[in-house]
Amino acid sequence: MVSPADTIYALSSGAGLAGVSVVRVSGPNADAVLTALGVPVLPEARYVALHKLTSGPGGAVLDQALVLRFPAPNSFTGEDVAELHVHGGRAVLAAVFDAISGTGLARHAEPGDFTRRAFENGKLDLTAAEGLADLVAAQTDAQRRLALRQYDGVLADLYEGWRARLIDLMGHAEAEIDFSDEELPDGMRAATEERIAVLNAEITQHIVGADRGEHIRSGFPIVILGAPNVGKSSIINHLAQREAAIVSETAGTTRDVIEVQLNLGGFAVTLSDTAGIREASDAIEAEGVRRAEQRAEDAALRLVVLDATDGTLPEKVRALIAGDCLVVVNKADLLRGKYAAPGLPEGIVPILVSAETGDGLDGLLDRLTGEVHDRLGASEAPLPTRRRHRDALGEASTALAHVPDAAYPELAAEDVRVALRALGRITGRVDIDDILDTVFRDFCIGK
Repeated sequence: MVSPADTIYALSSGAGLAGVSVVRVSGPNADAVLTALGVPVLPEARYVALHKLTSGPGGAVLDQALVLRFPAPNSFTGEDVAELHVHGGRAVLAAVFDAISGTGLARHAEPGDFTRRAFENGKLDLTAAEGLADLVAAQTDAQRRLALRQYDGVLADLYEGWRARLIDLMGHAEAEIDFSDEELPDGMRAATEERIAVLNAEITQHIVGADRGEHIRSGFPIVILGAPNVGKSSIINHLAQREAAIVSETAGTTRDVIEVQLNLGGFAVTLSDTAGIREASDAIEAEGVRRAEQRAEDAALRLVVLDATDGTLPEKVRALIAGDCLVVVNKADLLRGKYAAPGLPEGIVPILVSAETGDGLDGLLDRLTGEVHDRLGASEAPLPTRRRHRDALGEASTALAHVPDAAYPELAAEDVRVALRALGRITGRVDIDDILDTVFRDFCIGK
């Protein structure tokens, strides 16, 4: 007997009021669920039929629905799949869900259940599954394009191509072991090591793009830093075009990190307002300063805000003006003549703004948009999008870098095996049971 746990159902379209909502059923009981809902004759595969859904044989009519069937293996999950296109009111969906549950033939899906089954049935590799999740969650054009390319297989094709080359090289490495007592072609080991070095250079170059891929997917992190009362919160409110942070003349009003999400030129940006950097007066403020300094370490770009009327530059703030940094001088409307920042590093040209009058803030927004586009745009090369990709690629690269130094052929072959396993974990070829829950935990129900 087929267990109800083998068949799952859920709302596959977006939640909330809608003209049409799609309820998906997947598993060996999919057809039986349709029959139990009063569909007298099952529609032909991949053809749409209009039927009245009922709560059971002779039961009350729940709704009129378009019904589709996708028999295994030609479905998204690789299993028998049925779809009910019903009216999108809450009462309709509640009645349909109660009726499906009442059949005893299926259970409600958990987050990621459908896509996980698609992976387990060979319909998707792990990178494509992750790309699908990112496509559903995409809020900017750059996120959509990156996710769609990953879903279409650009990462899988790249990694599987590298695996195929390593498998070929593995044969050469093992030949030295299997035929150690025989004469092998001159220069075979040197040629093998050269091909491994070329491949490792490709992997290393690919890893360089990991920050870019993760920033496109998750948001380019920009943090606003500076001493208390320089206008950081006013600036973030203007950039966000809403009252995201409390503005007060009282120093130290911002104690925790406040984040706002922006779309700059089609790229997602996470802009963080932080506590004022100074010697803290209490434990809570000290924690706020610590978090601000931690965000400064993690940010892809820092906006260090100074007060145009303050002729000093605190040492803690001066230390933040390094690396990827823009210096913004607020309260420029109060300047008397040209601003000369005390102790700014050579080559730093501050951006003058006034949060009070709005002068210069549109220019600052344009500057930020240009910075984000310069760092994230202009390349169509496949990009790693997750930390697990980066970690596995790093493991593979480290292993391949050890090959030339291997004292014995057996050790060189083991290094190649380690690299093979690391690449295989990214697409789900090997050793993936321990990472499946991590991959699918952030999926929405119905996907």
